[in-house]
Amino acid sequence: MVVAGKQLQSSPAVMEDWLFEHIARAPHARASFKQLVRELGAKGARREQLEEALRRLTQSGRLIELRSGHYVINGRSRQYLAGRLSVHRDGYAFVIPDERPEWLEGDVYIPRESATQAMHGDRVVAHIVHLTPEGRAEGVLVRVLKRAHPTVVGEFVIRRRGCYVRPHDERIQQWILIPEGMELPPLRPNVNRVGVQTRPITSVEELDGMIVNVEVLDYDADGDLVGRVIEVLGWPDDFGVDVEIIIRKFHIPHEFPPEVLEQAQRIPATIPEDELRHRRDFRQLDVVTIDGETARDFDDAVWVNRLPSGNYQLHVHIADVSHYVKPGTPIDQEAALRGTSVYFPDRAVPMLPVELSTDICSLRPQVDRLVLSVLLEISPQGEVLSREFVRGVIRSAERMTYTNVFRLLEGDEALRQRYALLVERFECMRELALILKRKRDRRGSIDFDLPEPLIEFDTQGEMTGISRTPRNIAHRIIEEFMLAANEAVAAELQAAEFPMIYRIHEPPDPKRVLEFEEIAASYGYSLGIGAIPVKRFHHRERRRDGGRRQQETVIADERLIVPSRHYQRLIRQLEGKPEERILNYLMLRSLRQARYSEDNMGHYALAAPVYTHFTSPIRRYPDLMVHRMLSDYLDRRPPSYTVEELRAIAGSSSETERRADEAERELVEWKKAKFMETRVGEEFNAMIISTTRFGFFIELEDLFIEGLVPIDTLPGDRYRFHESVRKIIGERSRREFSIGDKVRVMLDRVDAVERKLQFSLVEPAPARTRRRKIR
Repeated sequence: MVVAGKQLQSSPAVMEDWLFEHIARAPHARASFKQLVRELGAKGARREQLEEALRRLTQSGRLIELRSGHYVINGRSRQYLAGRLSVHRDGYAFVIPDERPEWLEGDVYIPRESATQAMHGDRVVAHIVHLTPEGRAEGVLVRVLKRAHPTVVGEFVIRRRGCYVRPHDERIQQWILIPEGMELPPLRPNVNRVGVQTRPITSVEELDGMIVNVEVLDYDADGDLVGRVIEVLGWPDDFGVDVEIIIRKFHIPHEFPPEVLEQAQRIPATIPEDELRHRRDFRQLDVVTIDGETARDFDDAVWVNRLPSGNYQLHVHIADVSHYVKPGTPIDQEAALRGTSVYFPDRAVPMLPVELSTDICSLRPQVDRLVLSVLLEISPQGEVLSREFVRGVIRSAERMTYTNVFRLLEGDEALRQRYALLVERFECMRELALILKRKRDRRGSIDFDLPEPLIEFDTQGEMTGISRTPRNIAHRIIEEFMLAANEAVAAELQAAEFPMIYRIHEPPDPKRVLEFEEIAASYGYSLGIGAIPVKRFHHRERRRDGGRRQQETVIADERLIVPSRHYQRLIRQLEGKPEERILNYLMLRSLRQARYSEDNMGHYALAAPVYTHFTSPIRRYPDLMVHRMLSDYLDRRPPSYTVEELRAIAGSSSETERRADEAERELVEWKKAKFMETRVGEEFNAMIISTTRFGFFIELEDLFIEGLVPIDTLPGDRYRFHESVRKIIGERSRREFSIGDKVRVMLDRVDAVERKLQFSLVEPAPARTRRRKIR
């Protein structure tokens, strides 16, 4: 056991990997703690190291602890699987595996009676009770590894048997019992989102029908929840309550602890002269920020110059947040917890306190600001000829908006006169951005031009409409420059073999590619995967024969790897076509989600061999980490973080990013539904954007809002969906409804729970014919 002892004394990552493989070699990939202690000779400090390694492996999901001190490899055995529980509003659920094993097709189905043991989002262990030859699995829950909901937001209701809270999330099936004496939150002033103090609630009866936040105190074996009210948010239709509900539903940290605010307020706003002497001075250059009209934090400023050689100089200056936010401080710990800023239509939940995010770190015009700068020389073909990274100081010449830069470049005389000294600079920026875009196109970078909703408000904050977010050349300028800076930083640190956090996007799952190909074929399109050679991979599997000897088998594994340029080619074919919207959306769904990782796996959609996030440290924690890595590299210091620490930060940052995306998307859909509730019965012009067996989806012409026209409500005939041509066709009339058709619809109802709109087709009134009198 000397080898085992050495492994237990090695680095945590090496020890975990070795221990994982040791358990994997055991019969049924299972082992008990006592067995491991005996086999590894783990005594004293080594026993404690073993316990810690098992805890970390269990926490990461690589091991499952079936019961105290008994472990099994997650996914290796066909008996147990760990993952996240996704509950349907009808009560049944699925366990989504942390890593999908090869023997499993889809997720593990959990019937209603077993699903009540946990809540939606919990990390659970499922025991597989039935597995079909095709890999479809059914199971029962045997353990909850981690509760997803320490608090639940919902409506307070008073019933004969007591007081309850009905969760706002319909996927949480259980009502929460509020025992007597726990109905009223701690006495403190209730302050709404705009800072207005409201009257405190003093009696239980006043709470009936109000939205509250509940701390879950107990979860018994029967699935019943018990809790206490900790916050009263207001009435369901109060202004701003929808945002408060979403923040609490997704458990987004939204109040900075006192020690964080205190530290932020102590940070001096002025830059010491000693600090300036150690930095490159860019204050004489007319650098600018370009952001949206409502932006309040400015991470990046840019400057471009055309050299006598015909090459371009590109400066990308990024707010030096790492100078102010040091590792392990209260602000840093809170930023790591939040992971990202969350942007709602009428409010933001920032990652950093406002003293930093909108003032000291923000690159505001005409004030000195500290930056980390990426200086690139780029050829007319878009090739990066040289790159340099320096700490700098800038003084932004102008705070520009996308709209004004676009209008200026389009020839608006008033703006060209107002910014006369910058016109040539912006024209040079446009040239370089288009060069960089063409270079990305040549290597196969995918650009989905999917429209995003823009919620519009009046001066009182009331919602007035929904439109498409505008995109123009000014957006392209900033996107291309930020991509170039991110790639340059990633390439530099990787070449130096410096540990860091990468932004990775793995190639798509072949099954999803083939599913999309089938749908695309029904519209007459193809990714052209028939011409792609199937790559053959080999890996070795070790198997025990009766527990006595090991056999090594070489297994061939064929995988379909679709080059990204195939997606790019199809996107170009779809431009301007009626099916563009739906197929672009389905293409996007066939791809994996981008995520953060300590291992570089490339970025498929960008066709970039190495990529990271560096340009938004005010609002994204991984960017702040990359700033620290780059600073270590520039100062020739050893890395501040181990690979294990980077792995943990990458994982948590990916989770907080997904949480923010889901919260932002759900609130927008909710606001759309609320906006349309008062318009039931109104008629709208619309376009069909998708057809299905149960009807067709439409998008309103004047509002960026979608809804369903059910097939059984279509008038005058019996209609059927013809999958081969993706059309809905009348049996007698042969009337057709297909993607791109313009229709007139009426809003019939709004499903407030599922945020779905249902419309019906409005037929034009038949022309009246004049009758001739018979004399």
